[in-house]
Amino acid sequence: MLLGALSLSAPLPAAQDELAAVRDMLRQLVPGQEPDGLKATAVPGIYEASYGTVVVYLNKDGRYLFQGDLIDLKTETNLSERTRSEARLKVIASLAEEDMIVFSPRQAKYTVTVFTDIDCTVCQRMHADMAKINRQGVKVRYAAYPRAGLDSESYVKAVSVWCSKDRKKAITRAKAGEEVRAKPCDNPVKQHLQAVRELGIRGTPAFILEDGSLIPGYDSVERLVETLEERKRNG
Repeated sequence: MLLGALSLSAPLPAAQDELAAVRDMLRQLVPGQEPDGLKATAVPGIYEASYGTVVVYLNKDGRYLFQGDLIDLKTETNLSERTRSEARLKVIASLAEEDMIVFSPRQAKYTVTVFTDIDCTVCQRMHADMAKINRQGVKVRYAAYPRAGLDSESYVKAVSVWCSKDRKKAITRAKAGEEVRAKPCDNPVKQHLQAVRELGIRGTPAFILEDGSLIPGYDSVERLVETLEERKRNG
């Protein structure tokens, strides 16, 4: 965790420009790593710093730092989650769609990027619903997340699927428990695993929506569509 590396031994130096002073303090707290974002919040004297999807808050004199959600109760808006969503979208934008396995209806109303593990039983159940999901206008873009890690059996399966001539057919067979012939090739699986780390994903399937929201797990087609419709209305 980011906070484990922080030390608050030095006070924040006096400065006319509070934002510059806070940035200087962060450079002491996290040497060699500039924040991806730094801005004043609506709370006087409190600044938000983001490192990927990790969001922390620091007061202007550098004495207090906390990690958690900042919520605007008047608008019922989670301001921290908004920042995390923006960071997730940057990570997703770095992944080429041609390196994903895409199941799409003719006209997509929604697009979701799903990090999937071939050996995950919930992922297998979700894939069995793929035709129904597509019929609801949902475009699914699979990225690989073999949870057992590099060189595991799940990792080898993911590579074999991504190296297949027909990836869609291969992942359908693999998720049904059929063997997919192992074959090496240049593949994006390691890049997808790096994205998993940057996104802070811990389980599969994990859905990244078009607004950057992270939705863990899968229940049913109906629940998925309900969530997508709700996000669209509130977007």
